[in-house]
Amino acid sequence: MRHVEGLIKFIDHSYTPYHVTENLKQMLLENGFEYISSDVENIKLGKKYFTIYNDSAIVAFTTPTSKTNVEAHIVASHNDSPTFKLKPNYILVDNNYVRFNTEPYGGAIYATFTDRILGVAGRVIVNEEGTLKTKLVNLPDDVIIPNVAIHMNREINSNLYLNPQVDMLPVFSLKKDNKLFQKEIISHDLYLYNKDKGHIWGQDKEFVSSPKLDDLECAYASIVAIMHQDANEFLNMSVVFNHEEVGSRSTNGAASNYLESLIRNITKKLELEDFEKIIRNSLIVSADNAHAIHPNHPELSDKTNYPVLNKGVVIKHQAGLSYTTDALSEAAFKYVLEKAGVPVQSYTNRSDKRGGGTLGSILLATLPISSVDIGLAQLAMHSAFETAGSKDIDYLVKALDTLFNERLNISNILINK
Repeated sequence: MRHVEGLIKFIDHSYTPYHVTENLKQMLLENGFEYISSDVENIKLGKKYFTIYNDSAIVAFTTPTSKTNVEAHIVASHNDSPTFKLKPNYILVDNNYVRFNTEPYGGAIYATFTDRILGVAGRVIVNEEGTLKTKLVNLPDDVIIPNVAIHMNREINSNLYLNPQVDMLPVFSLKKDNKLFQKEIISHDLYLYNKDKGHIWGQDKEFVSSPKLDDLECAYASIVAIMHQDANEFLNMSVVFNHEEVGSRSTNGAASNYLESLIRNITKKLELEDFEKIIRNSLIVSADNAHAIHPNHPELSDKTNYPVLNKGVVIKHQAGLSYTTDALSEAAFKYVLEKAGVPVQSYTNRSDKRGGGTLGSILLATLPISSVDIGLAQLAMHSAFETAGSKDIDYLVKALDTLFNERLNISNILINK
């Protein structure tokens, strides 16, 4: 369990996607990566760089040591999680309470956000002496979303319905003259977050529970894997996008052409072989957690393709390509897992249940690269407090370490080369 304690510490201070990016930035700086702007104007062969877009997408990459026979090995994950976002005019005063007017961000399990201490954090834009500046904030005050007592709702244990405009507004204060900031803010992206700390537990410490395991577990693992890499013959990249939970349609989401443009710029600045040739031999690893078989509801899992906690990396499949894995990408990644000595599991949804989409299928709209969808098994996905296996993050880091050092030659596997 080498990496799980680092993961918990990381999540405890990663209140929002903006804080995630700032924390990953500090990790990369401490491990010899150089910050550059997205135009990659001054990059060189055999170096380690990172760039940030719109405060909340971060790309760490090592450039190849030579200009020929280059493969790109790309790990894509995301830094956002289902929660609630404060509306522009968020102060709501009525019935002697001050509440915050919020709306859902992503598909949260609403009930798990009630009756627990929540924080408010994000970014604000302020005017400092005529100049607009961005500030990361984590407000010192707590909020709570209180449930209705069972005496007032006798059906609460059998027929719970939570209306996000009625039931999910957090209480902030009893005062009516509230002001949250010392400075006047121009605009904000502020979110609720669960203040519960991560915890390793179980008879053999085999479980880890924490907010935001989906998908900070994969994001953290991908950056840990690349930050200790020396540059080699490949273009290795760990990409952490924002806004996956709401469809990725943003400048810093996977549905933009940001990654495709970045790879083209790197290829051009370093005078590598043509972009299309690199793409044909490259692999995207779309890393986003997978549903473990549930202890109380095993009937919700597929009969033969269900992951178990602490049994290794999960490869995800879906016939309609919500998950991008095909035989080619599966074989290439299984080769990596075998080299790494990491166990592998398979996941599919039950055929009568619809699953979610991932970054992989979104990225393929602009990057026609072979892609495999993977993750780590977890319970209670999209809860305010999720559970996974404490050993699995070590498996993922080890697998990605190996990915960044193995030549795949994907195009040579094809019948028609």
